Amino acid sequence: MNDQPIKDTELNVPHDQQPAVVQDGVHNYSSEESWVKPEDPVLLERLEWFKDQKLGLMMHWGPYSQLGVVESWALSDEDGDWSRDGIDWQDDPQELKREYFDLNKTFNPIRFQPEVWADLASEGGFRYLNFTTKHHDGFCMWDTHTTNYRITGKDTPFHRHKYADIVGHLFDAFRAKGLAISAYFSKADWHTPYYWADGMERGQHSWRGPTYDPHKYPWLWEQFVQFTHDQITELLTAYGRIDVLWLDAGWVRPGKRGQDIRLGEVVDRARQHQPWLLAADRTVGGAYENIVTPEQTVPEHPMSIPWESCVTMGTSFSFRYEDQYKSVRELVHLLMEIVAKGGNLALNVGPQPDGRLPEGAIHRIKGLGAWLNVYGEAVYGTRSCEPAYTGNWAFTAKMPEHKVYASHLYTDEHTSIPATHLIPYKGSVQSIDLLGEEITASLIFQQTAEGIEVHLPLAVQNEAQAPIAHVFRLHVQ
Repeated sequence: MNDQPIKDTELNVPHDQQPAVVQDGVHNYSSEESWVKPEDPVLLERLEWFKDQKLGLMMHWGPYSQLGVVESWALSDEDGDWSRDGIDWQDDPQELKREYFDLNKTFNPIRFQPEVWADLASEGGFRYLNFTTKHHDGFCMWDTHTTNYRITGKDTPFHRHKYADIVGHLFDAFRAKGLAISAYFSKADWHTPYYWADGMERGQHSWRGPTYDPHKYPWLWEQFVQFTHDQITELLTAYGRIDVLWLDAGWVRPGKRGQDIRLGEVVDRARQHQPWLLAADRTVGGAYENIVTPEQTVPEHPMSIPWESCVTMGTSFSFRYEDQYKSVRELVHLLMEIVAKGGNLALNVGPQPDGRLPEGAIHRIKGLGAWLNVYGEAVYGTRSCEPAYTGNWAFTAKMPEHKVYASHLYTDEHTSIPATHLIPYKGSVQSIDLLGEEITASLIFQQTAEGIEVHLPLAVQNEAQAPIAHVFRLHVQ
């Protein structure tokens, strides 16, 4: 992931209509047409489960959090034009890389409390965790046996701590609260000499891909493939139940300078032990991108395939000092737009280098959870419903129960509350009530050619401030 704001020209453009997989650090996403429906009935069932979850907590965390800079990307010279904007400690690119890679020697998050994180996520209404086990910089947040560049390595002072194996303790804590696990893993690795090898044709000028042509050095590439398989296998066999293997670095794929890591081999092998495992080989398409993952954006139109928008709570995926977070109102509106269009929201929060979550993020998480505690019926387990998302209206449905939820999203607390709302829903309705309000009686309404005109009770009209939303529950035929 990255921290660049999305340009207007990049919004809502599927990857097969864009010139590059990563543009100014922003990933595009796969189109509905590139999605391949699994044949395995177990995976099809799990995809329906995934669609039910709606809200995941995403976390980018590693040694880079100490400096409050973008994760990994400053190591790539070809991405330096945007990834080094906030870097002021080193002008020499080679010295910068050395100092970045040495950040593990000072990373010591002794205030890390996995159970506290899990409790907060549960209170916030999250249903799963998507955690960065390894980003492009190659630093492993688990006790891997493939490299010393890891959280439990002797060069990392945190290796003596009781929670040193961060991935293990975090996954256990979240599972204990009933949350599912999505393991983020970068297919690229800029630390291992099997990917960024010295003495190759690119010299010291780094980019996202390997420093050599895998076709010319197949034996070296094979070492990288085995290294990657070993790491993924560790995560999928030694760390309990994993629900989603979430793979970043979409440029590592067949057809991109021969970067075939034979992903199918390791995923299929893992499914012999974890048959429920979903894969998100993002931006690649095909059989192992079970879930499509728009980044920092929401598709313009609903998508019928399984998808998940990964969006930051603040301005950055990684921790940034004095970051500016979206308000609870903005987060609810974002969630409702995504859910109305058929997707999930993976809301990213970057933990602090000391192991705590930022106070501003905690406040938003608690506020989001409080709202979902009242209105979650219109979110969890729902599906998109026409007209999906239009104007200030978000529509979701539970059709076996014959219920449609029309959420009117108020721009701010100063917005006036009208006496009547025109709900742009054309279906036949038997009755309407307000979800989460003390008023339990059915509302007065008339069906018109433009939709449903519903009358708000005086007590609702006279509320001092406009709520985040009014959620109308329509009982349909």
